[in-house]
Amino acid sequence: MNAEIKYPEVRVNVQNKEGKDESLGILSKADALAKAKELGGLDLILINQNSDPPVCKIVDYSKYRYENEKKRKEKAKNSKATEIKEVKMSYKIGEHDYTVRLKAATKFLNQGNRVKATVQFRGREVQHDNLGVDLLNKLATDLEDLCNMEGKPRREGRNLGAILTPRAEVVKALNDKKRKKEREKKAKAESLAKKMEAEEEKKRDTPKDVTTKIGDVLDGIDIDGDDDDDEFDDASLDELLGSSKATDDLFA
Repeated sequence: MNAEIKYPEVRVNVQNKEGKDESLGILSKADALAKAKELGGLDLILINQNSDPPVCKIVDYSKYRYENEKKRKEKAKNSKATEIKEVKMSYKIGEHDYTVRLKAATKFLNQGNRVKATVQFRGREVQHDNLGVDLLNKLATDLEDLCNMEGKPRREGRNLGAILTPRAEVVKALNDKKRKKEREKKAKAESLAKKMEAEEEKKRDTPKDVTTKIGDVLDGIDIDGDDDDDEFDDASLDELLGSSKATDDLFA
């Protein structure tokens, strides 16, 4: 930052009123620092040292740090626990085998995983470090829509390795898809619960309906006794005892 930047020339960007970056072109370090001071005592921040020339941005460092921290937290919020998958290659890899590794890395990245790309050397092949670096950079370039390379390729014993991290938009799309499935699952569960509740309500109403029907049947039966029953009883007694003057006098 500022005087600590060691490069004599840098490409300078500055944020306009709309919040978009505008390029001021390639400036010497001294001119870039002077421009930062001229724009209100702002800071010159190195944001990409791997470019040729390196890229710097004129910003308010406190605000820049705050926004970066906010983005980091948002990224962490939208990210899921990831695994590191690995694809291994020889620096002499053929086109077909390279395509296979490229497809595997693409699949891993689309699943939200980080990918460790490794170039393996045997014996004196280790002297071809530069070819290994070129191969890893080619892989990162072919996958640039899906990932960013973390730093530069690093030597690990006789191998070279680089970590490819899914872009924020890839992780966000993955999480959006996951949330959509969860919403659909929740809606399905709620629909099933309502259906079961309706069936239970129907079962609770059934005994009441049966009781009503039984009551309707009983309404057609005279259980209190009436004249018709008395006539039936009288007739039955006559048939049982017979008709005589003694019985008539007894039941008169």
